[in-house]
Amino acid sequence: MKNNILSIRFILKLTLSFLTILLLAGIGYTITSIYLSNKYFYETTQRLHANLAQDLIDEKFKNSHPFDSTGAVNKALFGDLMHDMMAVNRAIEVYLLDEEGYVKYSVVLDHDAPETKQKRVNLAPIEKFINEKGSNYTLGDDPKDLSKQTIFSAAHFSKNGQEGYMYIILAGEDFLATRSDLFNSYFMRLGLGGSILTLIFATLLGVLAIWYLTRSLRKIIYAAKRFQQGDLQYRIENAEKTDLANVASTYNSMADTILSDIEKIKSVEQLRQELIANISHDLRTPLSIIQGYIETLHMKDAELSSEERAKYLQTVTRSSERLSKLVSQLFEYSKLEANQIEPEKEPFLISELANDIHRNYSLLAEKKNIDLQLSMQEGIPLVFADISLVERAIQNLMDNALKFTPEGGKVTVKIETMDNDVQVTIQDSGPGIKKDNQALIFERYRQTKIGQEKEGTGLGLAIVKKIMEIHDSSIKVFSKPEEGTSFTFSLPVYSMA
Repeated sequence: MKNNILSIRFILKLTLSFLTILLLAGIGYTITSIYLSNKYFYETTQRLHANLAQDLIDEKFKNSHPFDSTGAVNKALFGDLMHDMMAVNRAIEVYLLDEEGYVKYSVVLDHDAPETKQKRVNLAPIEKFINEKGSNYTLGDDPKDLSKQTIFSAAHFSKNGQEGYMYIILAGEDFLATRSDLFNSYFMRLGLGGSILTLIFATLLGVLAIWYLTRSLRKIIYAAKRFQQGDLQYRIENAEKTDLANVASTYNSMADTILSDIEKIKSVEQLRQELIANISHDLRTPLSIIQGYIETLHMKDAELSSEERAKYLQTVTRSSERLSKLVSQLFEYSKLEANQIEPEKEPFLISELANDIHRNYSLLAEKKNIDLQLSMQEGIPLVFADISLVERAIQNLMDNALKFTPEGGKVTVKIETMDNDVQVTIQDSGPGIKKDNQALIFERYRQTKIGQEKEGTGLGLAIVKKIMEIHDSSIKVFSKPEEGTSFTFSLPVYSMA
């Protein structure tokens, strides 16, 4: 229910956003349309009447003069001219300008008013219009209100020593006021009705479009809901072909990752249970031995000979050592697994480390009648690793090799250079490991049969594997039953660069 509410809310937000964008776009379109339509009207009107002023001069001044014999304006001529023009087009206003641009006469002005005599039209647009013969859109001053610009037609005249300009406003103030009122009324009627219909139609289309475009989002929400309800196997079909391919594919990957993590958690829990069982067994065995022999010593101390007492104490010592080793391995592996041990890498000679380990294990090998050999190439280079962790890994491998190699057998430590790495191999002639078991021997807490023996929790090899992982390396095993086993890992050669 909550997911459905969120989905509807999201769609409503998209719809409102769409309508807002549509409204703003409509307002912008309307303003632009009004501006362009006005400009189109003015430019068309000016282009059509570009020669009007020159035609009037050619016609009216042919037999008449704009000024009388005293130099005064021929008001009768201009009165007739203005009335003729207004009879044809009431938008037109005719002005007579002198050479400096002052208004000499017009029937639309009150010439008795003092400000009329001071009205001066800017001649720059007029001269530009005359030079271009009205081919370009040009605005000039409106004599009624010099702060406004409007379209015009103009022409220069020279008659009986008098010069000036015929200046005709093509869209007078009265015409513009009437046109504005009519246009606003028409726009309100058309715009309001059209806007309502457009909004209704656009809303329907917008809702349908948003519903269509968000179908992929609804699929993702549905998949998330199924996953939340426990259907961990549900995935979005053809995720890469949906509109939100990246999101859908990411969801599928996330679901796979979560499922994988859940499986890992289950596996860890299972391993934890195995650990408890195995550790309980491994701890119980030496503890039972220690407890049993100590009780025997207490109960039969007077009856035991010195040889029997020494034998019992030796057994207790071995069991306590085994117990101590197991606890130490558990502690070491837990720190490695929790990333509490950071390798302190440094360059060192692996050949010297191998010699030390060979020397330390020689006595133990002699006691078991095992031939322990060290094989190294000449000029083994420095390696870059944590010397104490590498020593621990080799020791664990040596412990295993000597443990499972029978008397008269052979264990070989081999050091050789391979390209940019130094390869370390511990090889024994023991009973070998079955192929099915080779994948399990490095797993923590696993009990694996090697030959006829069953080796505890397997933490020694698990520790080696973890040490190799923090060195960005790996441990490999090669073994066949009755043909012995070899463990191999590589360390990087130290480079001065």
